[in-house]
Amino acid sequence: MPRVLVNGPASWNTLIRLPALPDPRSQTLFASGHHDGLGGTSAGKAITLAALGVDVTLRTALGDDREGSLVRTALAHPRITLVVQDVPATERHVNLMADDGSRVSLYLELPSPPPAPLPTLDGVATAVLDLADHSRPLLVAARAAGVPVWCDVHDDDGTGEYPRDFVAAADVLLVSAARLTDRRAYLADAVARGCRLAVCTDGGHGALALDADGWIEVPAAHVDEVVDANGAGDAFLAGLLSGTLDGLPVEDALARASAAGALAVTTTALGAPTATVATLDRTAATLDVKRV
Repeated sequence: MPRVLVNGPASWNTLIRLPALPDPRSQTLFASGHHDGLGGTSAGKAITLAALGVDVTLRTALGDDREGSLVRTALAHPRITLVVQDVPATERHVNLMADDGSRVSLYLELPSPPPAPLPTLDGVATAVLDLADHSRPLLVAARAAGVPVWCDVHDDDGTGEYPRDFVAAADVLLVSAARLTDRRAYLADAVARGCRLAVCTDGGHGALALDADGWIEVPAAHVDEVVDANGAGDAFLAGLLSGTLDGLPVEDALARASAAGALAVTTTALGAPTATVATLDRTAATLDVKRV
């Protein structure tokens, strides 16, 4: 399996579950559950890719602190090579998670690593470059080296300044429907500007994709219970990339992606660390992914 470079955040988070997000007023609330664990969009992608048999180089920023040690331990996997940029403190969040899937993320630490030499792109099949300032130089370097660039811009609304360079550089683009007013226009604009495949995920409503051959509707795989939606989008991208590296038709790769995203919401662990290609493809075979 070709090697994948993933660049972006890894963090140590506290997740607090509530029946509903609180109103903005002074009050006392009782959590229905809480736990600490690995976080960060790049960590979630690396964990799922490794579970699916993909060799990953994860380049991220970590501090020489307790949280950094916990992140390193959580990312210990024979298929993950960790390349660390040193920062004073490891990224940390407190995430308030409501039963309807909504979330508020409170950043306790957001490290900004100093400029550093870029990793080699020799032998890299795909560069997954997540939203972080230390990903920006790699957008240019990967394109110059002919390495396909995959970008997950999360809840981009199409107008915010920060994701624009990532959207422009992406060969494959993943976005959430959360803040889009017209997802078809967003995806069509991306493909018109040269993106090979643009995908908009919409939780339990599935996903909509567009490539040069037209629109593709992707149903959500069924789950009995949503335990934690954190990392579902990261698992979706990892499943899609795994299928693409395996040479699957785009419809089959999207079906594997949907299965990976569904598996991720059934656990409090980040991404889909127990995923296998066989289990995902059994679920994918039940999905009616179709061009429309």
